[in-house]
Amino acid sequence: MSEQVVVSERAPPLKKVGKGDTLLQVRNLRKYFPVTEGILFQKAVGHVKAVDDVTFEIKKGETLGLVGESGCGKTTTGRCILQLERPTAGEIVFEGVNLEKLDSKALSPLRQKVQVIFQDPYSSLNPRMKVGDILGEPMRVHGVYPDSAERNKRIAELLNYCGLPSKFADRYPHEMSGGQRQRVGIARALCLNPDFIICDEAVSALDVSIQAQVINLLEDLREEFDLTYLFIAHDLSVVHHLCNRVAVMYLGKLVELAESDELFDNPMHPYTRALLSAVPVPDPSKEAQRQHQVLKGEVPSPLNPPPGCVFHPRCTLAVDSCRKEIPPLRELRPGHWVACTEV
Repeated sequence: MSEQVVVSERAPPLKKVGKGDTLLQVRNLRKYFPVTEGILFQKAVGHVKAVDDVTFEIKKGETLGLVGESGCGKTTTGRCILQLERPTAGEIVFEGVNLEKLDSKALSPLRQKVQVIFQDPYSSLNPRMKVGDILGEPMRVHGVYPDSAERNKRIAELLNYCGLPSKFADRYPHEMSGGQRQRVGIARALCLNPDFIICDEAVSALDVSIQAQVINLLEDLREEFDLTYLFIAHDLSVVHHLCNRVAVMYLGKLVELAESDELFDNPMHPYTRALLSAVPVPDPSKEAQRQHQVLKGEVPSPLNPPPGCVFHPRCTLAVDSCRKEIPPLRELRPGHWVACTEV
Protein backbone atom coordinates (compact mmCIF):
# COMPACT_ATOMS: atom_id res chain seq x y z
CA MET A 1 0.00 0.00 0.00
CA SER A 2 1.75 3.15 -1.21
CA GLU A 3 1.59 6.59 0.39
CA GLN A 4 0.54 9.47 -1.83
CA VAL A 5 1.77 12.98 -1.17
CA VAL A 6 0.57 15.98 -3.16
CA VAL A 7 3.41 18.45 -3.51
CA SER A 8 2.73 22.14 -2.95
CA GLU A 9 5.18 24.97 -3.60
CA ARG A 10 4.14 27.02 -0.60
CA ALA A 11 1.81 26.79 2.36
CA PRO A 12 -1.62 28.43 1.96
CA PRO A 13 -2.57 31.08 4.53
CA LEU A 14 -3.84 29.78 7.87
CA LYS A 15 -7.37 30.51 8.98
CA LYS A 16 -7.75 32.68 12.07
CA VAL A 17 -9.08 30.43 14.84
CA GLY A 18 -10.76 31.87 17.94
CA LYS A 19 -11.14 30.21 21.32
CA GLY A 20 -13.66 27.38 21.13
CA ASP A 21 -13.35 27.04 17.34
CA THR A 22 -11.95 23.91 15.72
CA LEU A 23 -8.14 24.12 15.55
CA LEU A 24 -7.32 20.61 14.32
CA GLN A 25 -9.36 18.03 12.43
CA VAL A 26 -8.22 14.44 11.93
CA ARG A 27 -10.41 12.63 9.40
CA ASN A 28 -10.28 8.90 8.64
CA LEU A 29 -6.57 8.75 9.50
CA ARG A 30 -4.77 5.56 8.57
CA LYS A 31 -1.12 4.65 8.99
CA TYR A 32 -0.04 1.21 7.78
CA PHE A 33 3.58 0.08 8.04
CA PRO A 34 4.63 -2.49 5.40
CA VAL A 35 6.13 -5.79 6.53
CA THR A 36 8.69 -7.02 4.01
CA GLU A 37 10.70 -10.16 3.39
CA GLY A 38 13.81 -10.73 1.33
CA ILE A 39 17.21 -9.04 1.32
CA LEU A 40 17.88 -7.76 -2.18
CA PHE A 41 14.32 -7.67 -3.52
CA GLN A 42 12.09 -6.83 -0.61
CA LYS A 43 8.47 -7.79 -1.04
CA ALA A 44 5.61 -6.56 1.12
CA VAL A 45 3.89 -9.54 2.73
CA GLY A 46 1.54 -7.58 4.99
CA HIS A 47 0.88 -4.32 6.78
CA VAL A 48 0.89 -3.35 10.45
CA LYS A 49 -2.26 -1.30 10.90
CA ALA A 50 -0.94 1.09 13.55
CA VAL A 51 -3.74 3.63 13.06
CA ASP A 52 -6.90 2.52 11.30
CA ASP A 53 -9.64 5.01 10.39
CA VAL A 54 -9.36 7.48 13.31
CA THR A 55 -11.44 10.68 13.31
CA PHE A 56 -11.55 13.44 15.93
CA GLU A 57 -11.17 17.19 16.30
CA ILE A 58 -9.59 19.52 18.86
CA LYS A 59 -10.89 22.98 19.66
CA LYS A 60 -8.74 26.02 20.34
CA GLY A 61 -7.79 26.26 24.02
CA GLU A 62 -8.77 22.72 25.05
CA THR A 63 -6.75 19.66 26.02
CA LEU A 64 -7.71 16.34 24.45
CA GLY A 65 -6.40 13.25 26.20
CA LEU A 66 -5.53 10.23 24.04
CA VAL A 67 -5.32 7.05 26.10
CA GLY A 68 -4.94 3.32 25.57
CA GLU A 69 -2.48 0.55 26.28
CA SER A 70 0.95 0.28 24.65
CA GLY A 71 0.86 -0.41 20.92
CA CYS A 72 -2.65 0.93 20.32
CA GLY A 73 -1.45 3.72 17.98
CA LYS A 74 -1.42 6.81 20.23
CA THR A 75 2.12 7.93 19.44
CA THR A 76 1.76 7.11 15.74
CA THR A 77 -1.32 9.33 15.64
CA GLY A 78 0.70 12.16 17.16
CA ARG A 79 3.59 11.62 14.76
CA CYS A 80 1.20 11.72 11.80
CA ILE A 81 -0.21 15.04 13.01
CA LEU A 82 3.35 16.36 13.28
CA GLN A 83 4.06 14.97 9.79
CA LEU A 84 7.01 13.02 11.17
CA GLU A 85 5.15 10.06 9.65
CA ARG A 86 3.25 10.54 6.41
CA PRO A 87 -0.22 8.95 6.75
CA THR A 88 -1.27 6.16 4.43
CA ALA A 89 -4.70 7.76 4.03
CA GLY A 90 -6.91 10.40 5.61
CA GLU A 91 -6.73 14.13 6.22
CA ILE A 92 -5.11 16.28 8.90
CA VAL A 93 -6.46 19.83 8.75
CA PHE A 94 -4.77 22.44 10.95
CA GLU A 95 -6.24 25.97 10.98
CA GLY A 96 -8.01 25.23 7.71
CA VAL A 97 -4.94 23.84 5.92
CA ASN A 98 -4.72 20.18 4.89
CA LEU A 99 -1.19 19.19 5.91
CA GLU A 100 -1.30 16.16 3.63
CA LYS A 101 -1.17 18.37 0.53
CA LEU A 102 2.10 20.07 1.55
CA ASP A 103 5.68 19.04 0.90
CA SER A 104 8.47 19.47 3.43
CA LYS A 105 9.32 22.99 2.26
CA ALA A 106 5.72 24.19 2.56
CA LEU A 107 5.42 22.51 5.97
CA SER A 108 8.39 24.41 7.41
CA PRO A 109 6.52 27.61 8.42
CA LEU A 110 3.63 25.53 9.80
CA ARG A 111 5.97 23.62 12.10
CA GLN A 112 6.28 26.77 14.18
CA LYS A 113 2.60 26.40 15.04
CA VAL A 114 2.73 22.71 16.02
CA GLN A 115 5.32 21.48 18.51
CA VAL A 116 5.93 18.36 20.59
CA ILE A 117 7.13 17.41 24.07
CA PHE A 118 8.74 13.99 23.90
CA GLN A 119 8.40 11.19 26.42
CA ASP A 120 12.02 10.60 27.43
CA PRO A 121 13.84 13.67 28.75
CA TYR A 122 17.11 11.71 28.69
CA SER A 123 17.20 10.92 24.96
CA SER A 124 15.24 13.87 23.50
CA LEU A 125 17.97 16.43 24.28
CA ASN A 126 21.31 16.55 22.45
CA PRO A 127 23.97 15.69 25.06
CA ARG A 128 26.62 17.67 23.13
CA MET A 129 24.70 20.94 23.23
CA LYS A 130 24.18 23.35 26.10
CA VAL A 131 20.62 24.20 27.08
CA GLY A 132 20.93 27.69 25.61
CA ASP A 133 21.95 26.22 22.24
CA ILE A 134 19.13 23.65 22.38
CA LEU A 135 16.58 26.42 22.85
CA GLY A 136 18.26 28.90 20.53
CA GLU A 137 18.70 26.63 17.51
CA PRO A 138 15.01 26.47 16.43
CA MET A 139 14.68 30.24 16.88
CA ARG A 140 17.70 30.78 14.64
CA VAL A 141 16.61 28.24 12.00
CA HIS A 142 13.09 29.68 11.72
CA GLY A 143 14.22 33.31 12.06
CA VAL A 144 11.92 34.00 15.02
CA TYR A 145 14.59 35.91 16.95
CA PRO A 146 17.44 36.51 14.45
CA ASP A 147 19.37 38.83 16.77
CA SER A 148 21.51 36.88 19.26
CA ALA A 149 20.84 39.35 22.10
CA GLU A 150 17.09 39.03 21.63
CA ARG A 151 17.46 35.28 21.37
CA ASN A 152 19.39 35.06 24.65
CA LYS A 153 16.79 37.24 26.37
CA ARG A 154 14.00 34.97 25.09
CA ILE A 155 15.89 31.87 26.27
CA ALA A 156 16.14 33.31 29.78
CA GLU A 157 12.40 34.15 29.74
CA LEU A 158 11.46 30.62 28.66
CA LEU A 159 13.60 29.03 31.35
CA ASN A 160 11.99 31.25 33.98
CA TYR A 161 8.51 30.42 32.66
CA CYS A 162 9.34 26.72 33.06
CA GLY A 163 10.67 27.09 36.61
CA LEU A 164 14.40 27.07 35.84
CA PRO A 165 16.94 29.85 36.55
CA SER A 166 18.44 31.55 33.50
CA LYS A 167 21.93 30.28 34.43
CA PHE A 168 20.81 26.81 33.31
CA ALA A 169 21.38 28.02 29.73
CA ASP A 170 25.09 27.25 30.26
CA ARG A 171 24.48 23.68 31.47
CA TYR A 172 24.58 20.44 29.54
CA PRO A 173 21.65 17.99 29.84
CA HIS A 174 23.72 15.47 31.83
CA GLU A 175 24.14 18.10 34.57
CA MET A 176 20.38 18.18 35.20
CA SER A 177 17.79 15.90 36.76
CA GLY A 178 15.01 14.22 34.79
CA GLY A 179 12.44 16.78 35.85
CA GLN A 180 14.72 19.66 34.92
CA ARG A 181 15.41 18.10 31.52
CA GLN A 182 11.71 17.75 30.85
CA ARG A 183 11.25 21.43 31.73
CA VAL A 184 13.89 22.18 29.11
CA GLY A 185 11.89 20.05 26.67
CA ILE A 186 8.79 22.11 27.47
CA ALA A 187 10.73 25.35 27.01
CA ARG A 188 11.98 24.08 23.63
CA ALA A 189 8.38 23.40 22.57
CA LEU A 190 7.47 27.00 23.50
CA CYS A 191 10.40 28.75 21.82
CA LEU A 192 8.62 29.19 18.44
CA ASN A 193 5.40 30.54 20.03
CA PRO A 194 3.22 27.59 18.94
CA ASP A 195 -0.57 27.32 19.05
CA PHE A 196 -0.71 23.54 19.46
CA ILE A 197 1.54 21.17 21.43
CA ILE A 198 1.50 17.36 21.39
CA CYS A 199 2.54 15.99 24.79
CA ASP A 200 3.69 12.44 24.05
CA GLU A 201 3.79 10.69 27.44
CA ALA A 202 5.39 13.88 28.75
CA VAL A 203 5.32 12.82 32.42
CA SER A 204 5.47 9.01 32.31
CA ALA A 205 9.27 8.86 32.72
CA LEU A 206 9.25 11.11 35.82
CA ASP A 207 8.81 10.43 39.54
CA VAL A 208 5.30 10.93 40.89
CA SER A 209 6.20 14.10 42.82
CA ILE A 210 7.87 15.59 39.72
CA GLN A 211 4.89 14.54 37.58
CA ALA A 212 2.59 16.76 39.65
CA GLN A 213 4.91 19.75 39.19
CA VAL A 214 5.12 19.26 35.42
CA ILE A 215 1.34 18.81 35.12
CA ASN A 216 0.76 22.04 37.03
CA LEU A 217 3.33 23.76 34.79
CA LEU A 218 1.51 22.58 31.66
CA GLU A 219 -1.77 23.91 33.05
CA ASP A 220 -0.23 27.30 33.84
CA LEU A 221 1.38 27.55 30.41
CA ARG A 222 -1.91 26.67 28.71
CA GLU A 223 -3.57 29.64 30.38
CA GLU A 224 -0.57 31.97 29.97
CA PHE A 225 0.02 31.37 26.24
CA ASP A 226 -3.49 30.25 25.16
CA LEU A 227 -2.19 26.83 24.14
CA THR A 228 -4.01 23.75 22.88
CA TYR A 229 -2.77 20.27 23.84
CA LEU A 230 -3.06 16.72 22.60
CA PHE A 231 -2.05 14.84 25.75
CA ILE A 232 -1.00 11.24 25.05
CA ALA A 233 -0.78 9.20 28.24
CA HIS A 234 -1.24 5.91 30.07
CA ASP A 235 -2.07 7.39 33.47
CA LEU A 236 -5.83 7.93 33.52
CA SER A 237 -5.79 9.89 36.78
CA VAL A 238 -3.44 12.46 35.19
CA VAL A 239 -5.67 12.61 32.10
CA HIS A 240 -8.77 13.20 34.24
CA HIS A 241 -7.04 16.07 36.02
CA LEU A 242 -5.62 17.84 32.95
CA CYS A 243 -7.87 17.09 29.98
CA ASN A 244 -11.20 18.57 28.89
CA ARG A 245 -12.07 15.62 26.68
CA VAL A 246 -10.72 12.08 26.44
CA ALA A 247 -10.38 9.75 23.44
CA VAL A 248 -9.79 6.02 24.02
CA MET A 249 -7.90 3.92 21.45
CA TYR A 250 -7.65 0.16 21.07
CA LEU A 251 -5.63 -1.62 18.37
CA GLY A 252 -5.51 1.41 16.08
CA LYS A 253 -9.22 2.24 16.46
CA LEU A 254 -10.97 5.00 18.37
CA VAL A 255 -13.53 3.26 20.60
CA GLU A 256 -14.84 6.11 22.78
CA LEU A 257 -14.70 9.91 22.92
CA ALA A 258 -16.36 12.13 25.53
CA GLU A 259 -15.96 14.99 27.97
CA SER A 260 -13.53 14.00 30.73
CA ASP A 261 -16.04 13.95 33.62
CA GLU A 262 -18.66 12.21 31.46
CA LEU A 263 -16.26 9.47 30.40
CA PHE A 264 -14.98 8.80 33.92
CA ASP A 265 -18.47 8.90 35.49
CA ASN A 266 -20.27 6.99 32.73
CA PRO A 267 -17.93 4.86 30.59
CA MET A 268 -19.91 3.02 27.92
CA HIS A 269 -17.46 0.96 25.87
CA PRO A 270 -16.42 -2.33 27.54
CA TYR A 271 -12.75 -1.56 26.96
CA THR A 272 -13.04 1.86 28.64
CA ARG A 273 -14.75 0.24 31.61
CA ALA A 274 -11.91 -2.25 31.93
CA LEU A 275 -9.31 0.53 31.77
CA LEU A 276 -11.03 2.57 34.47
CA SER A 277 -11.51 -0.45 36.72
CA ALA A 278 -7.72 -0.86 36.76
CA VAL A 279 -7.15 2.66 38.15
CA PRO A 280 -6.46 2.33 41.91
CA VAL A 281 -8.54 4.28 44.41
CA PRO A 282 -6.60 5.97 47.27
CA ASP A 283 -9.18 4.89 49.89
CA PRO A 284 -8.34 1.25 50.90
CA SER A 285 -11.89 0.52 52.08
CA LYS A 286 -13.39 1.62 48.75
CA GLU A 287 -10.67 -0.17 46.81
CA ALA A 288 -11.49 -3.43 48.62
CA GLN A 289 -15.18 -3.14 47.66
CA ARG A 290 -14.59 -2.41 43.98
CA GLN A 291 -15.14 -5.01 41.30
CA HIS A 292 -12.28 -5.19 38.82
CA GLN A 293 -13.03 -6.14 35.24
CA VAL A 294 -10.27 -8.46 34.05
CA LEU A 295 -10.07 -8.83 30.29
CA LYS A 296 -9.59 -12.31 28.88
CA GLY A 297 -6.87 -13.11 26.37
CA GLU A 298 -4.27 -10.72 24.97
CA VAL A 299 -4.26 -7.82 22.54
CA PRO A 300 -4.29 -9.20 18.96
CA SER A 301 -1.48 -8.33 16.58
CA PRO A 302 -1.99 -5.18 14.48
CA LEU A 303 -0.41 -7.20 11.64
CA ASN A 304 -3.48 -9.43 11.60
CA PRO A 305 -6.33 -7.72 13.50
CA PRO A 306 -9.57 -9.65 14.00
CA PRO A 307 -12.45 -9.02 11.59
CA GLY A 308 -15.37 -6.87 12.66
CA CYS A 309 -14.92 -5.10 15.98
CA VAL A 310 -11.25 -5.40 16.95
CA PHE A 311 -12.23 -5.77 20.63
CA HIS A 312 -14.69 -8.65 20.17
CA PRO A 313 -12.25 -11.51 21.09
CA ARG A 314 -11.95 -10.03 24.61
CA CYS A 315 -15.40 -8.49 25.01
CA THR A 316 -18.08 -9.93 27.33
CA LEU A 317 -20.85 -8.26 25.30
CA ALA A 318 -19.79 -9.60 21.90
CA VAL A 319 -22.45 -11.14 19.63
CA ASP A 320 -22.24 -12.67 16.16
CA SER A 321 -22.54 -9.31 14.39
CA CYS A 322 -19.50 -8.00 16.29
CA ARG A 323 -17.36 -10.63 14.54
CA LYS A 324 -18.43 -9.46 11.08
CA GLU A 325 -19.19 -5.73 11.13
CA ILE A 326 -16.95 -2.83 12.20
CA PRO A 327 -19.05 -0.71 14.60
CA PRO A 328 -19.22 2.99 13.66
CA LEU A 329 -18.51 5.73 16.19
CA ARG A 330 -22.01 6.79 17.29
CA GLU A 331 -23.09 9.72 19.46
CA LEU A 332 -25.14 8.02 22.20
CA ARG A 333 -25.25 11.12 24.42
CA PRO A 334 -24.50 14.75 23.58
CA GLY A 335 -20.76 14.82 22.93
CA HIS A 336 -20.32 11.16 23.98
CA TRP A 337 -19.26 8.94 21.05
CA VAL A 338 -18.97 5.16 21.32
CA ALA A 339 -17.93 2.50 18.76
CA CYS A 340 -20.10 -0.34 20.09
CA THR A 341 -23.48 -1.65 18.95
CA GLU A 342 -24.27 -3.42 22.23
CA VAL A 343 -24.41 -0.43 24.60
